[in-house]
Amino acid sequence: MVAAIGLVGFLIYKGVQGILQASDIKRKEMKILKFYIPQVEASSLLSITLAFAWQKALREWPKIMVPFILWSSFLLSLSAGILLICFQKPSTDGVGVCFIAFAIGNGLYACWVTQRMGFCSRVLIKALEPVSKFPDINHPIYLMLGVAFIWMSLWILAVIGALNFYLPPLIIILLVLSLAWTAEVMRNVANITVSRVIALYYLRGMQSSTQFCFQRALTKNLGSACLGSLFVPTIEALRIVARALNLLEGEDEFMFSCAHCCLNVMQSIFRYGNGWAFVQIAAYGKGFVRASQDTWGLFERQEIVPVVDADMTSSICFLTGVCSGSICVIVAAAWTARVHQSFTATISLLVFIIGYLMTRIAMAVPHACVGCYYVCYAENPDNRLFDKTIKDRVHMIQSGRDVVVPTPRLPRRYTT
Repeated sequence: MVAAIGLVGFLIYKGVQGILQASDIKRKEMKILKFYIPQVEASSLLSITLAFAWQKALREWPKIMVPFILWSSFLLSLSAGILLICFQKPSTDGVGVCFIAFAIGNGLYACWVTQRMGFCSRVLIKALEPVSKFPDINHPIYLMLGVAFIWMSLWILAVIGALNFYLPPLIIILLVLSLAWTAEVMRNVANITVSRVIALYYLRGMQSSTQFCFQRALTKNLGSACLGSLFVPTIEALRIVARALNLLEGEDEFMFSCAHCCLNVMQSIFRYGNGWAFVQIAAYGKGFVRASQDTWGLFERQEIVPVVDADMTSSICFLTGVCSGSICVIVAAAWTARVHQSFTATISLLVFIIGYLMTRIAMAVPHACVGCYYVCYAENPDNRLFDKTIKDRVHMIQSGRDVVVPTPRLPRRYTT
């Protein structure tokens, strides 16, 4: 954290130093200030507005919003890709093709999980019930988004300062990684705050102070939030890659063996680092690795691993961020194409990241509520606050009346 803040602070100093000097660097930096800052700031404000709109809509109408988010992310990312291709520049064409490729994968995913939407909606409805008992539960979200807005404003100034330093491309890549990590830390601080409030309500029947839980998340649990912010996205991404490699089942035995090996390795690592751990971090103050192990052990003991593993809440929150990012791209790309078209591709990527990260911070509330619902149920299934939603799902899977949709595989062309 100190390194990230120090890097941004130093590069802001270099940016100011470049502006004060009469040189080509000054002209380049002033050009970026003129044509980058307005779009970035406007996109930040737009993404904050969209973040609260998505969160409010999901809390009020979960049954409608689950399929709506799945298909909106497909349509919006496809629209953003088509718009960028319409500018007919090599850079915007490349970015546009990436958006369209993602939209196709998104559409296929939406078709694949159709059978799971009903259960996802029921879990969201039940998990969000305690939120009404805590009217101030969004206060940490307001603060985190305010801090994120200020941080991103400083961050874009640091990007300008990177132009006045050695190896600008490498420095900018480091800045992007630091932005993603710090935003993830803010999201997980909000996640831990909400998780403690909801978990203590489930486990002890307490109505905790949101402010006290927030202070605890910023002090006692900050280390686990930082560590989890580094490892959980990495492990989740590698797990998705391993599952994608597992689709290679076919006549190539070497690739088949490698795919299964990668998947088994990632499943083992997932036990020691997963997003479900934040509930026990919040409730008991455990370390990240121990909380991950204990939480997964609870799931195995209650035999709800197939239910938890097929949960769509993370995907819904992710795709909500994609929706906001795509809207920001459409607005900023159209704006930039009118004032300085050569910056369109770069600004489109930047505002997409900003829109995505801001929305993920706001979506920490429903994400934390669902996490608490599963983890607290696994800890005490007989709690009167839980209905038979999970229990009935487990019984249906065990009896064969309902199955978790298997990962689709490429058919074998040859059989022995």
